[in-house]
Amino acid sequence: MRTIATYTLGCKVNQYDTEAMLERFERAGYVAVPFQQDADVYLINTCTVTGTGDQKSLKTIRRAAREHPGCAIVVCGCLAQREAEAISRMDNVALVLGVQRRGEVVELLERALASGETVNAVAPLKGADFEPLFVSRHEGKTRATMKIQEGCDRYCSYCIIPSVRGPVRSMPLEDVAAEAARLGAAGYREIVVTGIHLASYGRGTPWTLMDAVRAVHGAPGVHRVRLGSLEPVTVTDAFAREAAALPGLMRQFHLSLQSGSASVLRRMRRRYTPEEYKEAVQTLRRYMPDCAVTTDIIAGFPGETEAEFCETLAFARDVRLARIHAFPYSRRAGTVADGLPGQVDEAVKRERTRQLIDLGNQLEAEFVSSLVGSCQQVLFEQPAGAGLAEGYTGQYVRVRAEAAPGQLAWVRIEKAEGTLASGRVIQIEQEAEDNG
Repeated sequence: MRTIATYTLGCKVNQYDTEAMLERFERAGYVAVPFQQDADVYLINTCTVTGTGDQKSLKTIRRAAREHPGCAIVVCGCLAQREAEAISRMDNVALVLGVQRRGEVVELLERALASGETVNAVAPLKGADFEPLFVSRHEGKTRATMKIQEGCDRYCSYCIIPSVRGPVRSMPLEDVAAEAARLGAAGYREIVVTGIHLASYGRGTPWTLMDAVRAVHGAPGVHRVRLGSLEPVTVTDAFAREAAALPGLMRQFHLSLQSGSASVLRRMRRRYTPEEYKEAVQTLRRYMPDCAVTTDIIAGFPGETEAEFCETLAFARDVRLARIHAFPYSRRAGTVADGLPGQVDEAVKRERTRQLIDLGNQLEAEFVSSLVGSCQQVLFEQPAGAGLAEGYTGQYVRVRAEAAPGQLAWVRIEKAEGTLASGRVIQIEQEAEDNG
């Protein structure tokens, strides 16, 4: 019996890709085991969006080789695409993949093991097609992630992703519908639609992002659809109107902000202004008044002054964001921002990140409190002890109530404690099912 363990760093897209590769190993007769256990093969899906991602990826590879000297290591993902040669020379690495050929992972590994030599299967990204990586089983039993788009051509000044993920490409619309139907038949009630630059879905084809959303929304067995990160320029009046017409589309929209300062956004080469971002939020709220707008913000971008940072804090308060993912700027060789003057001291970046996190916690708590007294649909996902379970509303607010994992129910929100709401189930729409 051959065993495999996986470890994923980075985004939901990477998590999806790992699950797809793991399924291929399992169909080939491998048995999945936890990453902490001994295994014949360790598959490590890497991230390079920040320096921390690089460090964690390399540390994980070295740890696997050190603790399991007889193993074979497969390294894939963004850092592998970027640093294939260096990774190929690391101990126990048998196969290096980038962000393509992942459907061939088992065959490529077997070839490497048979030859006794490391195989570098990283392929050029120019002209790459969308690689179908269907996933039939996801971690947990309630929510599945579905990748419908790859690549990015935005070239924001701080971001390395366009060079490691390649051009924009999209899953064919008929495949979107088919995979959503498979997931619905398997019992997944919520599908998270994601991509590297989701707003680019369908570029160069007759399809649009809303076509894909409708295809998932209409799949039998699918009750809820949640969107991954979007650009604020995606939110037109037509988009918001069509979104509001889909009852199963969750009222949480993650609109990337990165900075609330117009001058910083220009240096970042973002393609919107704070005013345009605010207009997008207002448009969403006009059609869906109870929606949650969540975001990412970078602290300490090159040249960011204290005044510019304060503009960001004030803007986040003014827009009333429901959640903030804050992180310090990380230099990436090969990006425009790496050569900009005014690189901010690390201690300053950490302090600004802390302030953003504190503000985010405050704004999230205020949003959760605003739901007290309302009735919200909750998909319960995990037990919380003593007959309780926890799950999420459409706005991605965590709720605890007397329920069972897998239940989809309406809950009257009675109390808010920080970012956790609690309440009473008033109607169960779907009972828990075992989807394997």
